[in-house]
Amino acid sequence: MISTKYRIPFNKPHLAGNEFKYIEHAQAIGQLAGDGFYTKTCERWMLDTFKCKLSLLTHSATAALEMMAILSRVKPGDEVILPDYTFVSTANAFVLRGAKPVFVDIRPDTLNIDERLIERAITKKTKAIIPVHYAGIGCEMDTINKIAKKYNLLILEDAAQGFLAKYKGKYLGTLGDMSAFSFHETKNIISGEGGALFVNNNTYIERAKIVWEKGTNRSNFFLGLVDKYTWVDIGSSYLPGEMTAAFLMAQLEKAEDINKKRMLIWNRYHKELADLEKSGHLRRPIVPALVTHNAHLYYVLTNSSQERIGLMEYLKKQGILAVTHYVPLHSSPGGKKFARFVGSMNVTNRVADTLVRLPLYYNLSTRQQGDVLQAIHDFYKRI
Repeated sequence: MISTKYRIPFNKPHLAGNEFKYIEHAQAIGQLAGDGFYTKTCERWMLDTFKCKLSLLTHSATAALEMMAILSRVKPGDEVILPDYTFVSTANAFVLRGAKPVFVDIRPDTLNIDERLIERAITKKTKAIIPVHYAGIGCEMDTINKIAKKYNLLILEDAAQGFLAKYKGKYLGTLGDMSAFSFHETKNIISGEGGALFVNNNTYIERAKIVWEKGTNRSNFFLGLVDKYTWVDIGSSYLPGEMTAAFLMAQLEKAEDINKKRMLIWNRYHKELADLEKSGHLRRPIVPALVTHNAHLYYVLTNSSQERIGLMEYLKKQGILAVTHYVPLHSSPGGKKFARFVGSMNVTNRVADTLVRLPLYYNLSTRQQGDVLQAIHDFYKRI
């Protein structure tokens, strides 16, 4: 996502301070493979912070999603319900198990799955609902959980963008049976590539450890519960290496400070673009009153796809990289081949055509952000 062509890139990975110190320490310990000192330290931090029942570091959020698909025991012929506007991994993890994603439209305010559309997508084949917390803004989880309970469905949260965000005072990722987080370089808390699986349902704890460790009971071996470990189930190598975990631990130590800085940037965008929303030129993000977001990204919605193209081109000429987001999954080649959708996708299509993500990263300076804001205002003065 970074290009030297732009004086203000869309994203720029940041350092919290102790990353290289901890990487050197990991090497000095003498174990760089996964599940070492730093993996355990990161997992303990997450357990203490989120109060989930099990946290496992993974090499990506995609890996965590794939683990959830395995643990949910979906099989060919089963269906899972998810929003059309999300990253491909949300759907692909379940396609790999033979299940069929069923897409529904998103809400026009939060851009999250429209909970009012979920029930009409449920069939006898439905096994799970997968809410995706877009931009770190929580889905309407009370309603979604009521639907899941009514139909005996799993709730599998895609909280890739929602680290440390909350819904009604509770952390995203702790509101369903399992959840996936991302520490990709574009996220708030980063390790380059990286992720985590949270398990909140006791039913899946022991099997999660086995799936995580290539389908073996290796975790029990190191706990002294078995005298040797062996292959007992399906699984894969979902662990990150210790250098990745060491880098992540340095970020977790500063997680609150990182999010506070991002929130200052987010709030400035929101305040200084209010006049353009009032004049009808664009729409700003909408955050429900009972949701505490994490300033993961800041977007605007233009009035047309042509206007979006014009705005992005104008910003590029000023040396500023703003980007779009997802292609609706229902219209993608993979979506047409492996999935189905229920109802119209009008909101998804409109958002996909008009959404622009603005530069937002930890080291974005006040002056740089001012240049972005000035360029946006200058563009709208010209049209």
